[in-house]
Amino acid sequence: MNATVATTVFSGVAVVWLLVTEARDGRWRRPAKMAASSGFIAVAIAAGALGSGFGRLVVAGLALSWVGDLLLTLPAPMAFLGGLAAFLCGHVAYIAAFVVRGVGMAVVAIAAAIVALTAALVWRWLSPHVSGVMRPAVVAYVIVISIMVIAAAGTTARHGDARVLLGAAAFFLSDLAVARERFVTPGFANRAWGLPLYYLGQVLLALAAGATG
Repeated sequence: MNATVATTVFSGVAVVWLLVTEARDGRWRRPAKMAASSGFIAVAIAAGALGSGFGRLVVAGLALSWVGDLLLTLPAPMAFLGGLAAFLCGHVAYIAAFVVRGVGMAVVAIAAAIVALTAALVWRWLSPHVSGVMRPAVVAYVIVISIMVIAAAGTTARHGDARVLLGAAAFFLSDLAVARERFVTPGFANRAWGLPLYYLGQVLLALAAGATG
C-alpha cells in the first residue's frame, strides 16, 4: 500500500469514526474531526502536492480548512464566524490554485451563469434565517465559494482532471448541510450527509493537487 492510498484510507476511517461519535454523544467529536481533516492534508502531501505551485496553493487551502474545522468544534460564540473566515480564505487559496494552473474561459462563462443562479437560490432559502453580523459574512462566503466552483470548472475544462470539479462541487453541497445545521434545522441528518460530502470533496482536491499538468 503506497502512501497516497494509506492516507486516503486513514481519512476515510476517521470520517467513519466522526460519524459514529456524532450519532452518539459527540464526546470524541473534536479528535475525530481533526484526525479526518489532518488526513486530507496528508493525502495531498503523499500525492506530491508540494512539488508544484498549484499543489502548494491547494495545500494552503486544505490547511486553512483544517483551521476552520478546528474553530467549528469550539463552543465560543465567535468561533463559527472565525471558522467561516478560515474557510473563506481557504477558498481564495483554491481559486488562486485553479487560476495558476489555468482555466478555460468559455467554460468559466457557462459555469458562472449556472453557479450564480444556484447561489441566488441558496441565498433566497437561507436569507430569512440569517441576521446581524452573520448576514454580510454569509453573503461574502457564498460569493467566494461560488467563484471557487466556477474556477474549478474552468481548470477542469483546461486540464481534464474531473477530481477538481467534483471536489469543489462536493464542498459546495456539503456547506448546504452546514448552513441548515447552523441556521435552519439542526440535527444529525445534516451531518450524516454533509460530512461525507465535505471530506470526499477535500480528498478529491488533495489527490488532484499532486498533478503537475
